[in-house]
Amino acid sequence: LGASPRQCEHIAVPEKLPEQAVCLARSGIDVSLDASPVQRIEALVEAAKEDLRQSRLDEAEARLDCADAVFAGTQGMDRVRVLVRARGSLAYARQQMPEALSYLECSLALSSAGTDRLAEASDLNAVGSALRRLGDYRGALRMMSRSLDVQRAAGKPNGAVLNNIGDVYREIGETDEALARYRNARQLFLDDGDAAHAAHVLESMAVVVLEQGDPAQAAEWLEETLAAYQAQGRHDYVVRVCGWLIRVALARGDLAAAQRWKAEGLAVATEQQQPLPSSFQLQAARIERLSGAPEAAAERLRATLEELPASDAEKAGLYEELAASQEALGDPGAAIASLRRARIEESAFDRARYDRQLGWLRTRFETAERDRTIAALETDNRLRRAELSQRNLMLGLTVAVALVLLLTGWLMLQRRRQRERLVQAARLARKEEAIARYRREADALAEDRELLQNLLDAQEGANCLLDADGQVLAASRAANDLLLAGDAGAVGRSLAEFLSGRDGAALAAVIERMEDSSHQELVAERADGERLYLQLSQWLQGDGLIVLALSRKAAPPAETVTVDVTQAPDAGGSEADMREAFRRLLVELMLGAIDVWERSSGSGRLELAEKSRIWRVAVDDGRLRARSMERYLTVARLPKNPRWRDVLRTAYFVLENCAMDADTQVELQSRVDAVLAYTRRSALV
Repeated sequence: LGASPRQCEHIAVPEKLPEQAVCLARSGIDVSLDASPVQRIEALVEAAKEDLRQSRLDEAEARLDCADAVFAGTQGMDRVRVLVRARGSLAYARQQMPEALSYLECSLALSSAGTDRLAEASDLNAVGSALRRLGDYRGALRMMSRSLDVQRAAGKPNGAVLNNIGDVYREIGETDEALARYRNARQLFLDDGDAAHAAHVLESMAVVVLEQGDPAQAAEWLEETLAAYQAQGRHDYVVRVCGWLIRVALARGDLAAAQRWKAEGLAVATEQQQPLPSSFQLQAARIERLSGAPEAAAERLRATLEELPASDAEKAGLYEELAASQEALGDPGAAIASLRRARIEESAFDRARYDRQLGWLRTRFETAERDRTIAALETDNRLRRAELSQRNLMLGLTVAVALVLLLTGWLMLQRRRQRERLVQAARLARKEEAIARYRREADALAEDRELLQNLLDAQEGANCLLDADGQVLAASRAANDLLLAGDAGAVGRSLAEFLSGRDGAALAAVIERMEDSSHQELVAERADGERLYLQLSQWLQGDGLIVLALSRKAAPPAETVTVDVTQAPDAGGSEADMREAFRRLLVELMLGAIDVWERSSGSGRLELAEKSRIWRVAVDDGRLRARSMERYLTVARLPKNPRWRDVLRTAYFVLENCAMDADTQVELQSRVDAVLAYTRRSALV
């Protein structure tokens, strides 16, 4: 690279350059035979830039290799800067941010040493953009602000810098500041007659307001952007904007408009023979799912995922949409698997980004260490030439500075540890408070056994209250006598213990049918052979509990336990709608609790049923199953009389015993609160 500044000493260069004559012939550039090396290099670099604009990265690299071969015998520093800048743009397009930053910093050093201030401003902007992609937003803003100052000093402010500054503010969440920068950038592009870049900025503005929750404004700007791209013949951008317009239409609930934008995007892609971007495929699949065609949506998503590279940022969103389509198809197992894959892809994408940042930081550290070593050697050489007294003085100062740094570092470390202890103590206090609240709420769901016992004892008939597993929760004195329960009583024991062996299975079947009916009858024999008549009905308080009336005669008992339940104020269709919404909330709460349990504990729902002791686990066809829990995973299989208290107890068990982040805890708690709100509204509690 000739006489280069320090920033250019360690950038990568091609190990083998092509033959000039061969690569020039293959490049297809229009240069005369007597053109100078400078003219050839300019033509090759311009052709490479056009390849980059069209995303032809391999062709761009071949042209730059040819330009390096032509330049091999020259020493013009400005030409070196052009080549290095083009190499940086190529690495940036390939998402190789650490390498791109090395090239761009070298280009900046070369332009800063020259007289072209606009070139320096361009390099400052490019370095800032690379720092933004590496997550160094402070450094990015510093470089871009310097670029803007240089341009203003030259009297030629550029919209590209303001656009990149807007991108930084958008990524750090300051959307109002981002919109202000975007507006200024767009106005500069319009003043310069650059309609293409003005359309790009307007597209970014539309995305920002869409994320802010203003789909109407986003639609207006996106349609204006679409018209600009169509006028410019940028069909690849037209398809991308159609994808955004689909998302806007879905956000506004306008499925017909979404279908129109989908058709237009597909037509443009087909006409121009362009591949559909993954973002467009995602929105197209959402339309198909919402239009009642989840099979087509799932097929589209699978085909798109097969073609995507491993590093595509849309993979997580595509798997989430695939899960929604599979759920609509009635395949919750596949939906959960797709959601897990979405989390895996999201983690892999974040991990790749962190790896890039770590690689950049490692390179920075090694460079800083190398520079420090060189500086230390130079200082040592100067000290060796100095007088002995001066050297002693310098050594003394060095020791003093080291001691100050060590003391400062120790104090900062102690302060940091103190802050960490305070934060940990506060976190533990909040966790204990939350656990105590969950326990109080879970305890509030337990039945008041003494009140139930008094209620049953006040009845003349032989009545019992059973749970969904046939356990006796409360029993009247007459019921204890009729069951021959003795002094221990029937409470806490299975009703099947008091019946003959062959009637135990029949009782279990009747209890299981009670989840979908309000009344069942059974004739069974007591353990001593006496015949008993059992009438089972739903407890009017809800929650899937069962009232059992016992008698020795076939006639119904004279009196059963009833509870006055206040009816919801609405009737007819509104009450049915409210109960249907309540059933959906129960299923969502159960699925959410199981998902948190599986992600936190690494075990499945059977382990949750066993450890919580809420749901019965039994052997079915040679394997363990929690059949009662499984009925709460889909609305279609949910019992007519759901055990909503057990669903809430399951959620409280997960909240109390699983480690989760704050967002997950808030989401699960919000679902619990929604279920409680419905139960209170419909007088179920």
